[in-house]
Amino acid sequence: MKMRSGVLSVSSISFCSIIESLRLSLVVGLLLACPVQGAEEPLVRPVWPGAVPADYGMIGPERVRAPSEAPTKNAKWITNVTKPTMTIFRPARDKNTGAAIIICPGGGYWNLAWDLEGEEVAAWLNTVGVTGVVLKYRVPRRPDQPERLPAPGPLLDAQRAVSLVRSRAAEWGIDPNRIGIVGFSAGGHLAVATATHFDQRAYEPIDEIDKASCRPDFAVAVYPGYFIEQQPAGKEINKDVLAPYIRIPKETPPIFLVHASDDAVASAENSVVMYLALKRANVATELHVYAQGGHGFGVRKSSLPCSAWTDRCVAWLQNQGMLGTKTK
Repeated sequence: MKMRSGVLSVSSISFCSIIESLRLSLVVGLLLACPVQGAEEPLVRPVWPGAVPADYGMIGPERVRAPSEAPTKNAKWITNVTKPTMTIFRPARDKNTGAAIIICPGGGYWNLAWDLEGEEVAAWLNTVGVTGVVLKYRVPRRPDQPERLPAPGPLLDAQRAVSLVRSRAAEWGIDPNRIGIVGFSAGGHLAVATATHFDQRAYEPIDEIDKASCRPDFAVAVYPGYFIEQQPAGKEINKDVLAPYIRIPKETPPIFLVHASDDAVASAENSVVMYLALKRANVATELHVYAQGGHGFGVRKSSLPCSAWTDRCVAWLQNQGMLGTKTK
């Protein structure tokens, strides 16, 4: 899947108005860019203690894509990840609910939209007292991994991340029974894959951390892809059925799905068929499909109704009992 791709008019307005507009723009920009006041500095931790399991191929050094080669201009795109990490953004101590969510940025399993679907998501979660853990999983696809299928390596990174967060819960002020996962686009697929493969760890346990469960307590998928089979890559077929590699075992945790009807990259049917399959499997699930929004709206506010998905998600988490008593 190919992942998505202000000029101020000064006529007839005063110089003071221009200065005020620029000042307000600067303030808004700073609010978006800066962490929540009172929050601790983020921690960065490796996902694996040594060699990354099941990884291969010559990938090259990790880098941020230049604007000329970036899939879109509205995000910081990271690629060539060979050493997966977790960046832990903790909320202010007096707001901490004890819940934590692992964040999987999208990028078609080629890149990671690091700010748009990573750091900004963590900042939003911090405002509602949730620890945000941005997962830098391995990208791009390794040699011979077909584009029409999800890349297999990131699932190992995500499973390990869940176990790692759970094993460090007390240290990081987290309730080990309120650890979820959220993903966007390809990351949305990864979030659901993690939620539906908890009974099949994709790698051999390597240490004490892997004794902790890799089952997230809930999952959120925002404009996910790969739930519908592609043939060839980028062309979805059989839009009324799940792709044959999707599984929904017993004890799959609750799942929240978000999409826009006008998504031209990953069709809204991805979320619709997943919702129906989850419902048939008696998995607690909620689906929100908005008329407009396209692909890649993240948590950024706009005039479109899809901006309300974050509020709906918080309400859902509260209803699921995941935003409980604040912890010091």
